[in-house]
Amino acid sequence: MKRDLLRDEALKKRFDFGKNWKNFIDGINNQHIENSQKKLLQGLGMSDLKNKSFLDIGSGSGLSSLSAKISGARVFSFDYDEHSVFSTQYLKDKFFKNDQDWKIEQGSVLDKDYMQNLGTFDIVYSWGVLHHTGFMKIALENVDHNVKKGGHLFIALYNDQGFRSKIWKVLKKAYVKYKITRPFFIGLGYLLFWFPKLIKGLFKGKLNFQKEYKKKRGMSLHHDIVDWMGGYPFEVVKRETIIDIYRELGYELQNLISCGNKLGCNEFIFKKIK
Repeated sequence: MKRDLLRDEALKKRFDFGKNWKNFIDGINNQHIENSQKKLLQGLGMSDLKNKSFLDIGSGSGLSSLSAKISGARVFSFDYDEHSVFSTQYLKDKFFKNDQDWKIEQGSVLDKDYMQNLGTFDIVYSWGVLHHTGFMKIALENVDHNVKKGGHLFIALYNDQGFRSKIWKVLKKAYVKYKITRPFFIGLGYLLFWFPKLIKGLFKGKLNFQKEYKKKRGMSLHHDIVDWMGGYPFEVVKRETIIDIYRELGYELQNLISCGNKLGCNEFIFKKIK
């Protein structure tokens, strides 16, 4: 009971992830979808997802769920945020209206009973979500309930940069707590992430970095900056820690897409052996 109360209190102090992605969905085009699908299949090392079941934990904008569906999977999407549920449903209605092989719900990865009742899937996917729950350790344990033996777990988690990560946590918490400072933080985000690319592009005579950015899972530079600057709760983890956790749970690492010592997410693709 005490854990549930702490969890509910933590979730009240969170960034409105869903509202940000709700603003993104109207701009989704074929290029976004193609890039998202390509990155999904490349990460999994598969050419398609035909005859596979796919669980999208924290579906956000719904773009990854859409990519899995286009790739042939039977998709189940859920998110804690009602606006993210709306965004995912919007994309389903736009591209796969009345399709019975894509189901969408509101739910929490922190709810063990909910996760167990969902059953098991060939592919369990959660990109950049579990570190925003406020209780990442619980979330990491709960997703294990949903992976079939022989199935794959594809998760992306923030890289632990030590002291730098602690600074980011303070900034993100301030963004959520003090609304008046948010324009400043967004400006800071552009200064840190966009301005260096602009200067680099000027020297190379290329100013198409936003087009190149879309190739990263088909996402939007602006909405990613808003998501990054406000993304609280915020936790980080070392690569070896995640590998050890899932090795103990009976998984084998199939692919690791590392961001090195940089800011960003490490992507892990595990196969459940035991």
